[in-house]
Amino acid sequence: MKKPDRKSVDRLIQTALNEDIGKGDVTTNAIIPPHQKGTAAIYAKESGVIAGLFVAKDVFKKLDGNSKWKNLVAEGEEVKKGQKVAEVTGNLRALLSGERTALNFLQRISGIATAARKFIETVADTNVKILDTRKTVPGLRLLDKYGVYAGGGTNHRFGLYDMALIKDNHIEAAGGIKNAVNRVRKKYGKKYKVEVETTNLMEVREALDAGADIIMLDNMTISQMKKAVKLINGKCKTEASGNVDLKRIKKIATAGVDFISVGSLTHSVKALDLSMKISNKKQA
Repeated sequence: MKKPDRKSVDRLIQTALNEDIGKGDVTTNAIIPPHQKGTAAIYAKESGVIAGLFVAKDVFKKLDGNSKWKNLVAEGEEVKKGQKVAEVTGNLRALLSGERTALNFLQRISGIATAARKFIETVADTNVKILDTRKTVPGLRLLDKYGVYAGGGTNHRFGLYDMALIKDNHIEAAGGIKNAVNRVRKKYGKKYKVEVETTNLMEVREALDAGADIIMLDNMTISQMKKAVKLINGKCKTEASGNVDLKRIKKIATAGVDFISVGSLTHSVKALDLSMKISNKKQA
């Protein structure tokens, strides 16, 4: 995923600003004269990967169309604690009122990118690709998945509409893996890739015989995954999923799977700690 669609990001920003500012920033409006200008800098309070600078920039641009933003690091760049990552100059009321919204977006996206980078570096000596999942904050999937991409990860399906992923409940409802795959193929042909979730070797064999494009090895032991990969023998792609963390991912990668999906990248990520400081120098 490249940078998300500008209009979609704009809607998210407007929703966030409406939520935070509401009828007006009573504190800032009481203290700061309407036309006073100022400059602010954003700093990293811990080391990590910076991502989402364009979103923070657009927050301030939404409040002050004449604001000037300057990136001091590149998108996806690793930064150190205390490093200045960006500067913005403009109407001081706009800077203060937009501070929290800009930081909230930037901290979350950067936190996701930082987490993705750690997983990728852990398996850097393998050919496995790290995937995200749909376990995102409702309404923020666009930016959550962008964070994974910015950190070097690979985006899995964006939603229910761009790929067929047959999970346990689908299989139960259809009366088996073969029936489920056949129904998808009958309705859509080859329009969508078909992935099947499996939990044991018998299900892996069924999915393989049914012609799945990708077979998910869900919550299997390393031994089971190795046997499954051997059984599949390159006839389709393989994805490991379930209880993946930094301690276990290297062992999973040695099983020979093509992809490892990591739900924690977006469902329980820690935001990267950032702060914004206004310059004391008053500008007319």
